[in-house]
Amino acid sequence: MTERYLLDDLETADMLEIDGLHAFDFQLDEALLDQADAAAEAGEPFASEAVVVRIQAREGREERHWAFSYNAIMEAEQADADSWLIEGRHRLRCFSAIGAVGEDD
Repeated sequence: MTERYLLDDLETADMLEIDGLHAFDFQLDEALLDQADAAAEAGEPFASEAVVVRIQAREGREERHWAFSYNAIMEAEQADADSWLIEGRHRLRCFSAIGAVGEDD
């Protein structure tokens, strides 16, 4: 069985839930991901404390923000089949948008 990483789920996610809040916006640092991919292709290790994902969510009227480093995301532990623990205290779920195919398609 192939080892699963949170980063893989983030790259295919359309929506996130963090600490029970639905994230209305999240961005991955594509340049940092390109560096990690280049290192993997060259067979070299890669680690970075640079922020790889920024997440925004709304709790009532308050806007909340999270930022996690590449290392923190790669060290995230799978809590259950569909959620991850980052830094041992933030629970993150990744969702893909569901679309219906119409009869015209």
